[in-house]
Amino acid sequence: MARLSRRQLLGSLAAGIGGASVSGWFPAFADQLAANPNRKRHCVLLWMSGGPTQTDTWDMKPGHANGGEFKEIQTASPGLRFSEHLPKLAAMSDRLAVMRGLSTNEGDHGRGTYLMRTGHTPAGPINYPSIGSSLARHLFDGELALPGNVAVGAFRAFNSDAFGAGFLGPRFGPLFVGASDIPGAMTNNAQGFAELKVQSLERSAGISEGRMNKRLDIWQKLQADFLATRGGAAKTHNTVYQGAVQLMNSDDAKAFDLSSEPEKLREEYGRSVFGQGCLLARRLIEKGVPFIEVSLGTSSGGVGWDTHSDNFNAVRTLSEELDAGWATLMRDLEDRGLLESTTILWMGEFGRTPTINSSAGRDHFPAAWSTVLAGGGIAGGQAFGKTNEGGTAVVDGQIGVEDLLATLAEAVGVGAGASVMAPSGRPMPISDGSPVKEVLA
Repeated sequence: MARLSRRQLLGSLAAGIGGASVSGWFPAFADQLAANPNRKRHCVLLWMSGGPTQTDTWDMKPGHANGGEFKEIQTASPGLRFSEHLPKLAAMSDRLAVMRGLSTNEGDHGRGTYLMRTGHTPAGPINYPSIGSSLARHLFDGELALPGNVAVGAFRAFNSDAFGAGFLGPRFGPLFVGASDIPGAMTNNAQGFAELKVQSLERSAGISEGRMNKRLDIWQKLQADFLATRGGAAKTHNTVYQGAVQLMNSDDAKAFDLSSEPEKLREEYGRSVFGQGCLLARRLIEKGVPFIEVSLGTSSGGVGWDTHSDNFNAVRTLSEELDAGWATLMRDLEDRGLLESTTILWMGEFGRTPTINSSAGRDHFPAAWSTVLAGGGIAGGQAFGKTNEGGTAVVDGQIGVEDLLATLAEAVGVGAGASVMAPSGRPMPISDGSPVKEVLA
């Protein structure tokens, strides 16, 4: 039986009770569900590889020399304006909180990627877990055959350590789908939609299920003897292998097959890796996966938002792709009653210079830039923080990455004070910053 969306359910209820209004009780019912502490929570990271320009998206400077060629448009929230190339997100601005006062110190791609994704400067012997792994550690109950952390379209060349589980180990590391550094992972099907494949998820041709099970039985017996006298890397390898076998034999693996989705809906998300990745994120959330990441800017070989030249043509295309995928994801989640339990974070490794260079581009700029929080746990319809007239400095509401990640942890219900166990045996906070209470619902 097909699952009814929330919109369909409302329509059925209205028809079934003779047109009587449900407006009096359904919002309270939805709020009660969202506030239920036992309800599974989810987080989606929309990662903008290359460093997105805040001046041409969320913090525009019309009339200033730094403003550039894009126009701004009024959103559905009074006083809040976005780029003209984000009209669908502008219509859903009541679910978005733009953080315009982010200020960091890392303007190098590799270092900035590590800082933003882990909350730590890349220095010293400790390999810190990514925010996805840390949140999966708290949100994943281990009952699914699916992993608790899935990354779609990742470009890891800037800093591969920033995408891993660090000292938490492979159990909380991401399953990479359609990663740019996996040969053949970014292809299109006959209809032109991006194919998001999980490597080695199916049996080799000619190997029957019975034969495969016999092979696995032999392997498990050999592994048991081998692991009895070894640890470290051997146990790590076994953890990864066992997870792959569990997923291969599970019906939940069908979540990665997007062909069952209506073609019209797939078109609305967009045919690209990002668009189809957002659709996959919705399917994984329905299955209970707590953390999903979708990257935008990776199909071009990792350059993406790194717009040192021809900034406006590139950002126009990227913005249209972002607008379609993200807005459709939020609407789709809302229709299924899942948006209130899903928090979305949009960010990259840094921002870009408000000033426009001689190649019509913008360069690296970590001093004053924007990120966005949306969905469950977020008080949308606002911008927190402010930059000066030219966008070169934060003049109000300055925050660091530690504060951003603490706000995210609070919004998803983990709590800003949540910790993970470090190799030393001592608890280490996911983030030692302070949550921004003004944007928390």
